[in-house]
Amino acid sequence: MSQPYYLRGSALNVRMNGIVGRLARHGLSMFGSAEMSVRGRKSGQMQRVPVNPHTHEGAQYLVSARGHSQWVRNMRAAGGGELRVGRKVREFTAVEIPDDEQKSLIIRAYLERWGWQVNDYFQGVTAESSDAELLAACPDHPVFRISVES
Repeated sequence: MSQPYYLRGSALNVRMNGIVGRLARHGLSMFGSAEMSVRGRKSGQMQRVPVNPHTHEGAQYLVSARGHSQWVRNMRAAGGGELRVGRKVREFTAVEIPDDEQKSLIIRAYLERWGWQVNDYFQGVTAESSDAELLAACPDHPVFRISVES
């Protein structure tokens, strides 16, 4: 069995993510980004990472451009977390979307919105790719539907 796809960030990516996360934490969202906190499955400590929450057909999603990352594994264990922009903190629950046509539609819409930032992580798949190419990419990019708690 092969390892799940995961693209580790370069030193520059890690540094930029830290900056984007700090900006969101202090109330400056870059193009809709937020800082997500999710409880670590091993440490039990809240782990923070900047994310691009994506709205598609009225629902909100988190897409992992880098694949089966630590935050994805933590989300599977925790089932939710928090999104923060400044003082506004929204708790949410998360359900992973199966690898089907609905997921490919979500990924296509995500790439239309965020492709300028994340296309490099999708191994040549873009918003203009065929339905078959998008479906083939689905197993490499986990997607979670999130429900913000009131």
